[in-house]
Amino acid sequence: MKFTKLVAAASTAMVLASGAMAQDIAVIAGSIEDAFMDKIKKGVDDATHMVEANGGTVQYLRTQNYENFGPDLVTLINQAVAQGVDGIAIPVWVPDAQIPALQAAAAEGITIMQYNSGLPVKDEINAVNYFGSDEYAAGFGGGAYMAEQGATHILCHIQMPGAINLEQRCQGVTDGAAEHGVKVTTISTPPNLDGDVTGTAEAFKAELIGDSSIDALISCADFGAAAAANAVEQTGLDLKIGAFDFSTATLERIAAGQQTMAIDQQPYLQGFLATSMLFANLKFGTEIATDPVLTGPAIIDASNVSVVEAGAALGAR
Repeated sequence: MKFTKLVAAASTAMVLASGAMAQDIAVIAGSIEDAFMDKIKKGVDDATHMVEANGGTVQYLRTQNYENFGPDLVTLINQAVAQGVDGIAIPVWVPDAQIPALQAAAAEGITIMQYNSGLPVKDEINAVNYFGSDEYAAGFGGGAYMAEQGATHILCHIQMPGAINLEQRCQGVTDGAAEHGVKVTTISTPPNLDGDVTGTAEAFKAELIGDSSIDALISCADFGAAAAANAVEQTGLDLKIGAFDFSTATLERIAAGQQTMAIDQQPYLQGFLATSMLFANLKFGTEIATDPVLTGPAIIDASNVSVVEAGAALGAR
């Protein structure tokens, strides 16, 4: 009996010393209707193989839509906490709602890893690191690029009013364009139009017809570029089109000269790095010295679109 107890105690000590206990993490993301989040999920799925090989688990939690976004994100945070996860990887889109919930999670010993959005509030949630783009810098670069291409009045489109990352993008567009003496007007469409190309095209048409000085548009969402292309087709107006993020259709429009550019932030990398590095931090105590880790921005235009197409076909760009 004494020998058995000694063996059991020694086994427990070895498990604890080797960090072999399971680490369970939750990765929280946006709407199940948002194709951009599918690219993040590809990164999460690939990282999950490494997590599971080392005894951990990953839950990928998404909101149904964006119409009740802040409260829905808090519900997912609370769900992850209730399920006893060791870590949460999450963007901060709605700080007023999310920060208190994440602070409460951290107070319970849950490790927070941030990705995709909310870099300015990283310290408030005590996140280990941030994987994503500097949204303001991305917008600044996009505004400057459009100005350099000859734009004189840019319309910056926000598809989800109140989202901190989208507001940062358009502020960056405004400041980057202003450096070249170019005007920027911001338009916000309601959340129920998120992903609605036809409805958003109608909103764009009203703005373009109402102000003939607008000669460029940058949307904070890829579907906004498709909506802008529809608006151009229906009105015959000459418009330089740009957007944050991209799809296969976007790359085809850029190659065909129907869209000026897209601003890439590499969502696959965001999902992969946030998941793998959160787990590695919990399992092995590892950290990356670079903080934040920027996965963008990068401008995709006619000069480099062919390089991106192969990765996009595999779901990783």
